[in-house]
Amino acid sequence: VFRHGDRTPIVNFPTDLHKESEWPQGFGQLTKTGMQQLFELGQYMRERYSNFLNSTYNRQEFYIQSTDYDRTIMSAQSYLSGLFPPTSSQIWNPELLWQPIPVHTLQKSTDQKLYFPLRDCPRFDELQNETQTSSEFQNRIQPYMDFLQTMAVNTGLELNNLKILDNFQLWNTYDTLHCEDIHNYTLPVWATKDVISKMEKLAELSLLSLFGLYKTEEKSRLQGGVLVNIILNSIKQAANSSKQRKMEVYSAHDTTVGALQIALNIFNGKLPPYAACQFFELYQESSGQVSYLCENKERYSIEMHYRNDSSKDPYLLTLPGCTSSCPLEKFAELVSPVITENWSKECGKKDKMKDIFIGFDVAVGLLFIFDLILLYLLYHYGRCRRRNNYQDI
Repeated sequence: VFRHGDRTPIVNFPTDLHKESEWPQGFGQLTKTGMQQLFELGQYMRERYSNFLNSTYNRQEFYIQSTDYDRTIMSAQSYLSGLFPPTSSQIWNPELLWQPIPVHTLQKSTDQKLYFPLRDCPRFDELQNETQTSSEFQNRIQPYMDFLQTMAVNTGLELNNLKILDNFQLWNTYDTLHCEDIHNYTLPVWATKDVISKMEKLAELSLLSLFGLYKTEEKSRLQGGVLVNIILNSIKQAANSSKQRKMEVYSAHDTTVGALQIALNIFNGKLPPYAACQFFELYQESSGQVSYLCENKERYSIEMHYRNDSSKDPYLLTLPGCTSSCPLEKFAELVSPVITENWSKECGKKDKMKDIFIGFDVAVGLLFIFDLILLYLLYHYGRCRRRNNYQDI
């Protein structure tokens, strides 16, 4: 699961010096630097798994999915260019060492897998409101109250301790300044290194508060735990199938990586940088030796690695309560508290189809009662009228 590469800002703020028209392709778009970051990540994975992955693309062994955003789809394509450069029979243009590989997506409105926070979850909205008034959050935000007042004046935003999480305002403002800074755009005079550093700390608090800090387990069941369950099911299928898919890849966002790591209790408190990649490796232990995904059924274990710096080896992470090489059964047991069997129910969502059926049943019942009343009236009054008419004659 990786975050997209370097991009342009998502939004600007009221006093921003720069408009969307100043950025190539506008807001929220992948830059050439971002393309290179994901291409390099693809190359790294090709080298890491050179003795495991097919040297050529094989759709039976590989699958990639992206959220429905230009930057994540283009990041996925850049990653694939590094992972599967065409060789031999797959070369279709000798002057272009690139091949098209399908990137699967879901519409934004229906994506309940990769775009976090997952939408349309009333209980999660309640938890967000509770978080902002919780002692856990208030204790962390109080030291920044004077700073928030100053930032409200500087940015033109309405910022206070109860609105810092609303619409990611401060997080987005930090992100905009960060983008402008690394792309050598002129910053406001008040945007000193110290100010940006404090904004970064508050952005980190925003991410932590969004998916954790307060009632973390319940939040995770409604958010990151959903992705944990998807990944765990894929791993189980790989362990129990003779026709194994060797790699599944998800191109997503910092909130995706953050939600996943918080649910697993391996979050380091930092914003996932561009091209940050959280990956899981399934090993099979056989005759005292460990190898990638052998065919015969043996004891399996999972390792988790986090690559957030291309100049260093990925960090080997440990799931709390287990070892760095965690037995699959133990891993499944430890993550079970953040996995829900009925997401909609725990979210407090109404079953629309159930409501439709109930409404239909009520309508049929009312129509039946109306028919009975009508028949009674016709029988009772209609008969009397005929009798009276007969008497008149």
